[in-house]
Amino acid sequence: MRSAKDEKKKPPKAKGGNDANRPGRNVGEALRRAYDEAVRESVPSDLLDLLKKLD
Repeated sequence: MRSAKDEKKKPPKAKGGNDANRPGRNVGEALRRAYDEAVRESVPSDLLDLLKKLD
């Protein structure tokens, strides 16, 4: 049986205390790196030629 006090208690924190060990943080960093790399890429010349033909 649980009391009203039990519902107010916070769940125990994970050991370690930093976010570096959390899998979600690694995914976020990987996505950020992938986005940054994609932004730095240049647009291929053949695609630019196709876009010019649309004008």
